[in-house]
Amino acid sequence: MSGTGPGHPRFCVLLGPDYAGKSSVLSAFARQSVPWRLLSLDDAFTAPEHALIGRLRRELVKEVAAHPGRWSAEFLTAMLHTAAVHLRDRLLADPAPAVIDSYHYKLLAKCRLAGVPDTAPVLAWWRSFPRPRRVVFLEVSPETAWRRCGHGSALNPLEHYGPAPDWDGFRRYQTDLAKTLRDEIHGLPVTVVAEQRDAAATARAIREVLTRELG
Repeated sequence: MSGTGPGHPRFCVLLGPDYAGKSSVLSAFARQSVPWRLLSLDDAFTAPEHALIGRLRRELVKEVAAHPGRWSAEFLTAMLHTAAVHLRDRLLADPAPAVIDSYHYKLLAKCRLAGVPDTAPVLAWWRSFPRPRRVVFLEVSPETAWRRCGHGSALNPLEHYGPAPDWDGFRRYQTDLAKTLRDEIHGLPVTVVAEQRDAAATARAIREVLTRELG
């Protein structure tokens, strides 16, 4: 499905590895009153009537991701499925142009890194969701991301390899995540935003792209 034809939503996706700055950019846009809907799984962008999504996300991290021996990778995917469908539903609920934090692409990548087969039917369904006009890919070095996460203190189990966060497990996971994300968006219109000196510069660079695409 395409996001450019009649009847399809006009939207762009902000994408990148963990701690690339997507949430900071969306928060900056919210303060600036941009003309686009801002869709994200973060609590700050979730309406009170959809608070269940936040609770499910926290339980996913605390119970499922933190104890992989208790749950299968397929169960992890089933939990993430709620997030993917929620974002799709919010996108389709309003025809106004939208900017989405990661959409289903990051969920897909996390599932694949957890061991879910690339050919799993649920992943195929996610890939059939409306396609964005453009993906804005935020680059960030593992070193910068490591600093932003407090040298591992802010990590959750879906952001690193191994039972406990350390630099090597984080670096390897984030490198694989970036590669998998790029694989998922292959063939889509993509604008890469190189790592900027601060969040304000990143937001300005992204806003220029979104203004061209969404008006």
